[in-house]
Amino acid sequence: MTEPATHDPFDGGKRYSGPEILVSYDARRCRHAGECVRGLPKVFDVGRRPWILPGAALGDEVATIIRRCPTGALQYRPTTGADTEQPDPVTTVRAVPGGPLLLRGDLRVWTDQPGVGVGMRRETRMAACACGATGLAPYCDGSCGVEL
Repeated sequence: MTEPATHDPFDGGKRYSGPEILVSYDARRCRHAGECVRGLPKVFDVGRRPWILPGAALGDEVATIIRRCPTGALQYRPTTGADTEQPDPVTTVRAVPGGPLLLRGDLRVWTDQPGVGVGMRRETRMAACACGATGLAPYCDGSCGVEL
């Protein structure tokens, strides 16, 4: 049996370009944990348009903050062609009471939803729906009403 094609998690979000780093943001997956705005407000400022300015900090600083995003709504790629984010060496799962399951690691996620795509996606971070009400399965879309 042949393994299905792998979709790039960088696909699907709005893209923002800086001289050292490209940032993708998928609003459907964001659960408003706030790691980005607290961690690097000169880059991530929801009161500004565009709200992401990747060139306002060094690429490594931006990447460090993006890796804090528990849902994978934020992704990055260095403009140098260097490797993208590497997964945590150990896969972890954290249950948010009444909300999603937060997963980190070298994840393979099967999707077959309109608007998400069909096939295997490689992820390093995601919020998986635990209530079954999401329209973005297997990702949490906030239907449970719980924000992080």
